Amino acid sequence: MNTRIPVAIPDLSGNEKNYVQDALDSTWISSSGKYLDQFESDFAQVCGSKHCLAVSNGTVALHLALLTLNVMPGDEVIVPSLTYVATANAVKYVGGVPVFVDVMSSDWCLSPEKIEDAITPRTKGIIAVHLYGHPADMDSINHIAGVNGLWVVEDAAEAPFASYKGRPTGSLATIATFSFYGNKVITSGEGGAITLNEDRLALRAKTLRGQGVDPNRRYFFPITGYNFRLTNVAAAILCAQLERHVEIIEARKRIYQLYEEKLSDVSGVHFQPVSEDVVLSPWLFCITIDEDAGKTRDEVAQRLEDQDIETRPFFIPLHLLPPFREDAHNRSADLSNTLRLSASGMNLPTYTNLSENKIERITNTIKGFLDNA
Repeated sequence: MNTRIPVAIPDLSGNEKNYVQDALDSTWISSSGKYLDQFESDFAQVCGSKHCLAVSNGTVALHLALLTLNVMPGDEVIVPSLTYVATANAVKYVGGVPVFVDVMSSDWCLSPEKIEDAITPRTKGIIAVHLYGHPADMDSINHIAGVNGLWVVEDAAEAPFASYKGRPTGSLATIATFSFYGNKVITSGEGGAITLNEDRLALRAKTLRGQGVDPNRRYFFPITGYNFRLTNVAAAILCAQLERHVEIIEARKRIYQLYEEKLSDVSGVHFQPVSEDVVLSPWLFCITIDEDAGKTRDEVAQRLEDQDIETRPFFIPLHLLPPFREDAHNRSADLSNTLRLSASGMNLPTYTNLSENKIERITNTIKGFLDNA
């Protein structure tokens, strides 16, 4: 009987246990400690950013970014409809209105042309999601934002260590946000971070993250803040992950290469497009199942599930979800690329110790099923 192949497994084969034990032995287990300081310093350097603030998860990172940028009730924020729901949820948390725009077929990220069409006098900013590890067209997006007096947030939850025109994610916008959930490229189980360069915004974000306390006056709170902090224990795991990030990325790139080699000649199966000026972060290997395959995405996924192989469908378009669909319907935006990709895309198992034999099992299942279509 075949063992089950999950879609993701964290790689904790480095110094994770040693660093966690060290944090426990030190008794610094809450929101201060050497591992927090080390992670924030090291991750800022990797991202080419002046500041990094570790937070409790990726959704909190988005929430903190929007609070830092002073998004107010009724403010409109442009987001892609093809993304995880946290992107739009964070806008709602601060009373903002998510305005959904389509993605491009060329990179699956926000369409600059559609951004321009969506801007109104109430628009305050843009959240550019680096979908499935591929950076958005940040030069075009930042140009549109600059002309219209808008800020830009990179939602880089799925794209640490990616780059755009030679520049790392985390340094491409006003603020960048990251997630370190259990299925991400590096993980602490839960965890997140924001990166930014402007000192004034960094001070505001740090104050908001820590209950609003004045850093120079104990127990004095000049603003209403939040407890968005990460623990030193979680940061210890991240430090161990970060020191091996090149090894982790290279292992995952090899998995991508094997998938492409073994599925390149399968009719109806297409890979994630990658722009020439981009280095992808290899998060989850993506394919789309088009009409030429003779089977639907869901049929392929069910066949894999029958063989104890876990997959993930692409995200349901946010504009179709109950919290957002009425407002989105009233705007009548063209979201055709989002709808097509959402219906045809799926993620295959991707983790650092995924063996070639298991990739053979996955790809042979797909090929055998589609050859008989």
